[in-house]
Order: sequence, then structure tokens, then C-alpha cells
Amino acid sequence: MTTHFKPSKAVKVKKEAGENAPALSDDELVAMSVRELNQHLRGLTKEDVARLKQRRRTLKNRGYAASCRIKRVTQKEELERQKSLLQQEVEKLARENASMRLELDALRAKYEALQCFARTVACGPLTPAKVATTSVITIVKSANHSTSSPPCSAPS
Repeated sequence: MTTHFKPSKAVKVKKEAGENAPALSDDELVAMSVRELNQHLRGLTKEDVARLKQRRRTLKNRGYAASCRIKRVTQKEELERQKSLLQQEVEKLARENASMRLELDALRAKYEALQCFARTVACGPLTPAKVATTSVITIVKSANHSTSSPPCSAPS
């Protein structure tokens, strides 16, 4: 009478492992839960248990390190993308700033020319020809400043 003996997983692991070779693949060892690992470790010697646990810890650490590297590279790429966008924004704002400075300089020159014109109108007698060429605002402004106006540079 022969009995069919079904060996347990721990015995299979032990038989597959031999003395020096691990019984489980790296992927299996990392993927299994602690409970499953403990079931596989039953029946093994303390040295084999320690070796498998150390191997599992090493493999898990490798996985953690790999995921950290991936995360670091991803973060670096994202930060470089943001840096590029911000540099483009700075360049755009610098161009706008230069354009506005040119516009401001042009407006300042126009203002100074109008001030000079107003002083020339204010210094000389108002003739109908001068009144026709000046604006109402310039006339009002020059009339307000006629008592304390600076000397005219060149009457027309």
C-alpha cells in the first residue's frame, strides 16, 4: 500500500533551494507578503531563513532605491520644464519692459516739446495766429502760469 505524500511548500522550497541556491525567484520573494514568506520559511534552517530574509530585504531596498531614482529624475525634469517656462516669461516681460521704456521716452520727449511750446506762447503776446495754433489746454495752462512763468527760451 503506497500513500501519496504531498509535500508542503516549505519542503518544496527546501528541495529546490538545495544547500546554497535560493528556492524563490527574486520577483516572487519581493512580491510575497510577510505571512506567505513565513509559511515558505517553515522547515528551513535558521541560516537559510536568515539568508532568505536578508536577500528579500536587499531586493526590497533595491526596489526602493530604484523608485527614488525615478522620482528624482521625474522631479528634475519637471523643475527644468518649469525653469524653462519661467525663463521664457522673464524674457517676454523684459521685451515688454523695453518697449514700454521706449514709449515712455517718446511720451516724455513729446511732453517736453509741448512744455517748451507752451512757454513760448506764454512769453509773447497772444496774436490770433498763435491762438489758432495752440490748444485750449495750452492757453489755459499758460494763462495760469503767466505770473510766475520762467523766461522764454525763444519767442516765435
